Amino acid sequence: MPHDFSKRRKPRFKLPPGACDAHNHVFGPAAKFPYAPERRYTPEDAPKEALTALHALLRVERAAIVQASCHGKDNRAMLDAIADAPDKRRGVAMVDDTFTDRDLAALDRGGIRAVRFNFVRHLGGTPDMDVFYRVIDRIKGLGWHVVLHMDAPDIVPLGDMMRKLPLPFVIDHMGRVEATAGTEQPAFRALLELAKRKNCWIKVCGAERISLPPYAAAVPIARAMRGLSKRSGQRRGPLTPTLSPQAGRGGACCTAGDHQ
Repeated sequence: MPHDFSKRRKPRFKLPPGACDAHNHVFGPAAKFPYAPERRYTPEDAPKEALTALHALLRVERAAIVQASCHGKDNRAMLDAIADAPDKRRGVAMVDDTFTDRDLAALDRGGIRAVRFNFVRHLGGTPDMDVFYRVIDRIKGLGWHVVLHMDAPDIVPLGDMMRKLPLPFVIDHMGRVEATAGTEQPAFRALLELAKRKNCWIKVCGAERISLPPYAAAVPIARAMRGLSKRSGQRRGPLTPTLSPQAGRGGACCTAGDHQ
């Protein structure tokens, strides 16, 4: 992926100072940070230099880098990207119960503030829930949150699990609800109910996950999320200057950009 964006068209819309990209990835370079053998896809390299150039073009000043599943539990590429701007970047790692307290402490020092679990079918489906709960028990004392990536049909079945979580949780990509099914579909109504909880946040990102170009069908879904955030009196999402979930009422977390 080319890193020179100087000749790219700049967006007409100007982001406010301190704008944060709440969901992005770095990929490789594979020669330095190999992709996991068990990966479900192999991307082109898009290393930290590409992310920095893209954010400069978009005028994004801060970022929460999410561990890409193609890197598995090897979080080095993400940590390397955070280290380039430790005052402006934080990360969401992928871990399992083999990580020791020392490992988790090192991740915390490296800027990690959350872990992510994939439930989506094309990335392997539901994780080992015994491992899931052991990790949750380990990270809750660190002040971290958990990011849940799931398919829309799983929102209702996983609802009891989410309501019992003892720490803040973030649902990725507007729950991957099918935008053309509208705002009255059961999955979306369940998502809105979850978002009323003090420890629940929804990422308003990933329009390409829920609709087709030009993504107009995603607008009512995003507006409903944003409306919930305004009704709760929340002006900022969970990725603030400290890049950790906020105390108080839950709501929507907006992102300035999104990738695979």
